[in-house]
Amino acid sequence: MVKNILISSALPDESVELIPRGFTVEIHRGSDPLPKAELIRRLAGRDGLVCQIVDAIDDEVLAAAPTLKVVANVAVGYNNIDVPAARRRGVVVTNTPDVLTETTADFTWALLLAAARRVVEADHYVRSGQWKKWEWGILWGMDIHGKTLGVLGFGRIGRAVARRALGFGMRVLYNDAVPAGADVERELRATYADRDTVLREADFVTVHTPLLPETRHLIDERALRQMKKTAIFVNAARGPVMDEAVLARALRERWIAGAGLDVFEEEPRINPALLDLPNVVLAPHIASASFDTRLAMASLAVRNCLAVLEGKPPLTPVP
Repeated sequence: MVKNILISSALPDESVELIPRGFTVEIHRGSDPLPKAELIRRLAGRDGLVCQIVDAIDDEVLAAAPTLKVVANVAVGYNNIDVPAARRRGVVVTNTPDVLTETTADFTWALLLAAARRVVEADHYVRSGQWKKWEWGILWGMDIHGKTLGVLGFGRIGRAVARRALGFGMRVLYNDAVPAGADVERELRATYADRDTVLREADFVTVHTPLLPETRHLIDERALRQMKKTAIFVNAARGPVMDEAVLARALRERWIAGAGLDVFEEEPRINPALLDLPNVVLAPHIASASFDTRLAMASLAVRNCLAVLEGKPPLTPVP
């Protein structure tokens, strides 16, 4: 029987070309995600779905697609998918870990450096014609070398971020539900600490936890008030792990010095209070947006979908 796949957002041609000729493939090439009703309509009779984080694959969608066997998400996160509902219906859910780890860690550092050294403010200062002469007192930022990096969530990406801190001679504190082994701590020169200690002692706090009920608003008023007034907060994980409104207040009132954000609670909406603040660097969820990485993510998602439809184990199933 011919297998039938829906790709809900356009992918690189190299990834689509991995699909054998015997498969039927429909690709939504619009710039906006499919509305739920249209997604449900297009899923009729489909065996596989390759989707992205903007597609809400909830219980209603799954119930309307009884032939569906696999949902392959082009992302490491999968909070857009009702995984328990999928499992009840025998639908395999996969994601794309590993292939975006290093690129996301790179971008975390891009945000950290930009916020600490006020790069966006400096760029605006030059472009707006305000720079008339060299001045001693303009745009002082914060040193990174020799400071303390606090990492909340010490999985693949958190560890990759910590590894980069070695080059800056930083002290690394981390917190995770499961402490890393002694070998990992020795390699990364990282020390496990409780969350409060990480928040109190770190000069830079980066968060790399998955979005779970227990991590929603992990960075709340209490957490932000624990941080140093000179601290920089960076989030390239998931928007709802921070209370965006409280963070805006913390930046405005200078509870902390600055922030770098790639994700937001209600993307693409950003809390308006953040938009006028000079001490926050804002990016449109692009931590994995390099040519090589996005191609690798798309290709892994396609391979996951094909594996399930060919009766093989998925390469990276959601645990």
